[in-house]
Amino acid sequence: MSVPVLTFFNNKGGVGKTSLVYHLAWMLADMGYQVLACDLDPQANLTAAFLEEDQLEALWHSENEAPAKTILQCVQPLTRVGDIREPMLTPIPEPSLIPGCLALIPGDLALAGFEDTLSSEWPNALGSSELYRPFRILTAFSTVMQSGASQMDADVILADVGPNLGAINRSALIATDYIVVPLGADLFSLQGLRNLGPTLNGWRQDWQQRKNYWKEPEISLPNGEMEPVGYVVQQHSVRLNRPVRAYDKWVNRMPEEYARNLLDDQQGPYPAKPTEDPEHALATVKHYRSLVPMAQEARKPIFHLTPADGAIGSHAAATNDARQDFRALAQKIIERIGLREA
Repeated sequence: MSVPVLTFFNNKGGVGKTSLVYHLAWMLADMGYQVLACDLDPQANLTAAFLEEDQLEALWHSENEAPAKTILQCVQPLTRVGDIREPMLTPIPEPSLIPGCLALIPGDLALAGFEDTLSSEWPNALGSSELYRPFRILTAFSTVMQSGASQMDADVILADVGPNLGAINRSALIATDYIVVPLGADLFSLQGLRNLGPTLNGWRQDWQQRKNYWKEPEISLPNGEMEPVGYVVQQHSVRLNRPVRAYDKWVNRMPEEYARNLLDDQQGPYPAKPTEDPEHALATVKHYRSLVPMAQEARKPIFHLTPADGAIGSHAAATNDARQDFRALAQKIIERIGLREA
């Protein structure tokens, strides 16, 4: 039985996607879950959030060593005559307060080079007389993630992907059971929703068509459900030249656009604002201002900051608020995707 894969996806960048994955991975571990994070974004920002630069350098310069240490090292043999390599998970140091477990399949800046291979094999999954190789390549991310999840007996896999609609993300979404859509309060996020819905529908249908074409598959194929479980709005810091009404102008249109494009609900009526859309609006993530660089420097989530890290006074209160906010968000996601009680 496969481990559920939850991917955070929007083809609009700058909406706090990677930070969301990072903090939810830690929070789920705090709550007692075995969590595998996988960085499928060629920019590798999630990996950089977890690991120090010297660790990154060691990982990215070990491609000829076994076992594979990054997602690219796992799938790169497929570009030649080899097969997928087993991932060696990178454990994340666990403070004693964490009852669960957190591990990472690191990303790689060179992963973008795998895009051409994925693109060329997409049509071959329908037209080739030999189907094993195209399907093996197209499901490589799924194979690596499920292998890593099996190693650590994971409860859930959280995947971070880049802000685009390319072949890497298509293969990442093929491996995905559930999707959370991070949004910013701006026109670009609104347009991102309009692009995202038709793209996901097309990928689902195309993948099902390919699965049906291979009558007797020789490998396990992911379902590619890509079920939307909700959206998260990134709350921008309000400045004098950006009044609250400008924020509301865009954010209050999100429920309708999400329903129309992600849920294919063309009838309505639609909620007037996210606060009136509890079924789909998972949270509004606050702008934590100076806590963000503090957490990055300490290499830990905001809600793990201590007075020793500089979280005193109002910062300490904001840290507690962040803990409550992310725990509430994690609990909603747990319920939506049907995770067992930790």
